[in-house]
Amino acid sequence: MYEEERVALLTRIRGPRDLDRLTPGQLSALAEEIRTFLVEEVSKTGGHLGPNLGVVELTIALHRVFDSPRDRILFDTGHQSYVHKLLTGRQDFSRLKMKGGLSGYPSRAESEHDVIENSHASTVLGYADGLAKANKILGHRDRPVVAVIGDGALTGGMAWEALNNIADARDLPVVIVVNDNERSYSPTIGGMANHLATLRTTQGYERFLSWGKDALQRTPVVGQQLFGTLHGAKKGLKDFIAPQGMFEDLGLKYIGPIDGHDLTALESALTKARGFGGPVIVHCLTEKGRGYRAAEQNEEDRFHAVGVIHPETGLPIKSSGKDWTSVFGEEMVALGRERDDIVAITAAMLHPVGLAPFAKAYPDRIFDVGIAEQHAAVSAAGLASNGLHPVVAVYATFLNRAFDQVLMDVALHRLGVTFVLDRAGVTGTDGASHNGMWDMSILQVVPGLRLAAPRDADQVRAQLREAVEVTDAPTVVRYSKGSVGPAVPAVGRVGGMDVLRESGEPAGERRADVLIVSVGALAPLCLELAGLLDAQGITSTVVDPRWVKPVDAALPGLAAEHRVVVTVEDNGRAGGVGSAIAQALRDADVDLPLRDFGIPQEFLDHASRAEILAEIGLTAPDIARQVTALVSRLAAAPVEA
Repeated sequence: MYEEERVALLTRIRGPRDLDRLTPGQLSALAEEIRTFLVEEVSKTGGHLGPNLGVVELTIALHRVFDSPRDRILFDTGHQSYVHKLLTGRQDFSRLKMKGGLSGYPSRAESEHDVIENSHASTVLGYADGLAKANKILGHRDRPVVAVIGDGALTGGMAWEALNNIADARDLPVVIVVNDNERSYSPTIGGMANHLATLRTTQGYERFLSWGKDALQRTPVVGQQLFGTLHGAKKGLKDFIAPQGMFEDLGLKYIGPIDGHDLTALESALTKARGFGGPVIVHCLTEKGRGYRAAEQNEEDRFHAVGVIHPETGLPIKSSGKDWTSVFGEEMVALGRERDDIVAITAAMLHPVGLAPFAKAYPDRIFDVGIAEQHAAVSAAGLASNGLHPVVAVYATFLNRAFDQVLMDVALHRLGVTFVLDRAGVTGTDGASHNGMWDMSILQVVPGLRLAAPRDADQVRAQLREAVEVTDAPTVVRYSKGSVGPAVPAVGRVGGMDVLRESGEPAGERRADVLIVSVGALAPLCLELAGLLDAQGITSTVVDPRWVKPVDAALPGLAAEHRVVVTVEDNGRAGGVGSAIAQALRDADVDLPLRDFGIPQEFLDHASRAEILAEIGLTAPDIARQVTALVSRLAAAPVEA
């Protein structure tokens, strides 16, 4: 616990209006207390540390100037909302991101001050547009909507779509606070960013202003000014913020740039923005990881997200084993060495998805498109159309955004693009939006697509190699989060499926009582399940299809040699692998009881992966009880004459 004197001011803050009584000196002291609190508390639990250290003064100023929740304050992505939580009465961080503790993102269940729970980036401006329009219709004209968005999130196409609409409504009181730290996860880069930084400090600035106006005037329709800005942009805020005149031509008042750590300047700028009555951009320059030396010196991501660390050194308390991501990263480097046609694409997550080693080895064959998964898929289609084989690596939950492009731009054109989905299945601590539980359902409907679910590190390597050999259809390789366990060897092969375990001798026409179809990382669970069934005198065969779409042609025949089929997958049950196998059995006239075990179609609260699996009954003992009961009922049923 903190000594009282170390949080003398913070402990007195129970809501935003408590800030009104503090003097400028006390506000500065409060900012330092908050940074101390964040380092000491987040180091115990893990969480998003760097982003929150960078927005301390900005968040204080926001709550001083605006009256939350009457004035809606929205945070894009939301991983920078810890300071907001502290100032709105949530100061128990002891179970941050754990079951029963605070969410790592805004949560409407926690506080009326949390308006939205979007932990997918680039959506906040769309929310702000809708909220402001609703205020106008309802007659709440004195209630501004504040949207806090980072320069990284401005690389997302949805942000541009929303900006186009906000700019068109000149009387909507929307305050867009751009938190510009030149980073999303890693540094936000782009040619225009570098040029603009130079132009502002040279005589070329006025010439650039003149060029910008001429270029915009030549742009036809679609909102001339925005179209010109959009097509001049590559990545990040400084690509977006060309000279002030561009925004004023759009109808957006521009204030800045403001020192994002100067409380007086911030309050002054935000107060002006609040009183303007129309769309305003307040451009704030902040430093990610500010005030914590270990974060400031971390060039990779300024401690964007950390596990449990030592607060003095920033070093991990304990080292974990090799994880799924690093296995993929190593194999990509090997593939790049063997094949000149292999290229990689990431959506602003070079390090999190394991592509940093590939980028270092082959810098001309890596493309970071920013937070733009849709563009990543279409750009990959273009690369594939010209003879290359792109590997697009994203979190499983983020592929949802690019479904149309996978369907209509890759699959329809029968292009060889490999999508690698990290953090598939239950991820746990980041909450509902980050569980990768949708991909195997939504991808089932894509004609020609092939989907692999590796069970261990050896299979990640093998199936990635198999995927990039496919040149006439999209392929997907999806794997879990965290440490990868030991290898799960096969004891046999049926068709393209690995047999992981067989119990008992074949009895007549049957191999065993139960066919257990194990999907991906749940192979150890399925082997445990088989052992529990054995203890009840129920024999089983455990198979790993490896490629779960399309269903292996040998599976219906294998199923027919059993009495019951059980599928176990780390994906939503609706439309998942179990559903596809059930359809394949029906199509083959194999009439057997099938039980599909997976994730219920619910938004799951944050907790550890193990806790969530236990809550939803996706454990070997839970499944064994249901399968045992089913087999017992079948055994007791009268035999038809």
